[in-house]
Formats: sequence, structure tokens, C-alpha cells
Amino acid sequence: MIDRKHIGRTSKPHTVEVEKGRLRFFAKAIGETNPVYLDEEAAKAAGYRSLPAPPTFLFSIDLEQDNPFADIEDMGINLGKILHAEQAFTYHAPICAGDSITLQSEVVEIFDKKGGALEFLVQNYQAKNQNDELVAEMRRTLVVRN
Repeated sequence: MIDRKHIGRTSKPHTVEVEKGRLRFFAKAIGETNPVYLDEEAAKAAGYRSLPAPPTFLFSIDLEQDNPFADIEDMGINLGKILHAEQAFTYHAPICAGDSITLQSEVVEIFDKKGGALEFLVQNYQAKNQNDELVAEMRRTLVVRN
């Protein structure tokens, strides 16, 4: 069982520089064809400072750490038993190439179903830019199969 003492646990913040090449690569990888995500002139014509991050790009920022699963392992969760159940995003401002995004998570809920056969770990993330402005929030739910 995941110890409920981890509710309120926050991760160490980590910062990622958002680069044009990575944004284009991500856009192509998800099949995005809107020129706003691929061509800087189209992005600027649409009112962006530079290439904007596609909507789900924020999830990949979380993975850009030496060990993106360290917090999960530190809670005693077996990585081989987890499933990604849900992801939700709330954007407050565009994330664009040239931004420096700092991401930090907090465990907000731990619960079980089916008599403990399934445990759920819910984390909320905050993404702040180089000006310490909250630009996005992300919510992730993981399922642990026991």
C-alpha cells in the first residue's frame, strides 16, 4: 500500500529551456500540422512571441530529469506495476520557445479501489516561466496494480 504520509509531498523543482527545435520535433511527432507550431513567422503572425508549445508538451518537460521517476520510487512504488491513468492540463499563458519553465509536483491524493488491488496516486504540477509566472497546471493520475 502507498503510505498516505506522502500526501502533500512536493518534488524538487526542475527547469527546462524550451527550444524551437524540440518544439518542432514534438509537433511533428504528435502529427500536428498547424504552421503555428512549425513556422516561427506563422507563430508571430498569430500573436505568439515565438513558436508555442503544443498543448501536451508540458508532459514531456516532466520527463527531462536525470530520473523522472525518482519521486515515485522514493515512495516505495514499484515502477513495473504502474499505469498512466489520466492527464489534464490547464493553461494560463502560452509556453513559447525561449521560455525557461520550472515544473514542480505535489501529491494531492492517494486512494484505493477493489479492496486495495488498485491504488491511485494523484499529483498536481505547477509550471512557472522565467518571470515566476504560473503559465500552466497539470494533473496526473497513476494506477498501481497490487
